Amino acid sequence: MPRYRLDIEYDGSGYAGWQRQEDQPSVQQAIETAIHGFCGETAVIRGAGRTDAGVHALGQVAHVDFEKQWPGDTVRDAINAHLSMARERIAILAARQVAEDFDARFSALRRHYIYRIVCRRSPLVLEKNRALWSPKPLNAAAMHEAAQRLVGRHDFTTFRSVQCQAASPVRSLDRLDVVAGATEGLIEIHATARSFLHNQIRSFAGTLRLVGEGKWSADDVAAALAARSRKACGPVAAPDGLYFRAVDYPED
Repeated sequence: MPRYRLDIEYDGSGYAGWQRQEDQPSVQQAIETAIHGFCGETAVIRGAGRTDAGVHALGQVAHVDFEKQWPGDTVRDAINAHLSMARERIAILAARQVAEDFDARFSALRRHYIYRIVCRRSPLVLEKNRALWSPKPLNAAAMHEAAQRLVGRHDFTTFRSVQCQAASPVRSLDRLDVVAGATEGLIEIHATARSFLHNQIRSFAGTLRLVGEGKWSADDVAAALAARSRKACGPVAAPDGLYFRAVDYPED
């Protein structure tokens, strides 16, 4: 059966997350329904990461097996047509045939996320549900300095959900940068790792926000990491500002 890679963008608002669920709308279900509308096949797509409810994607990747071979552009355009008719907030950016052993999840080398914070006095309107609102300015330089205490291979028990199903809390964090965005008041947290724990980046964002507000120091962040206790974590930031940006694969 020919296998295809799908590069996917979506607005996570209104979805219960990536993974198919019985009684709530999901990104996976919407795409699978669109595929059935396109070719009549009951296909199952496998994603590179299971984003939570309200989390967005700029470059989610999934793979799917078809019974018939199609041109990649046909796959992309046909799925998009059915997604559009269903008024889904999802788009297939690219579709191409790949090797049969390609696996969107297990072939991935690194995953990249962005967390966006908009600092301004007025509430968000155009950015509502697409960024975390901070009515007070944040010190991005202090946040970046503190973030470097988290880079490397650590036990991230403090920064993972109590519902996390990962066998081990140990992960290698390749990058955690806090930078000023392209527009005034925008702060972006860039995170890169082979894999992340459940709620890990949102836990980072909520903790680093305390640093930006001057309530915590870099030493406080290091102490929270060393505590290996969920109670030591700062507030978990809302899903609105989190974006699954990209995935790296060997063939890329």
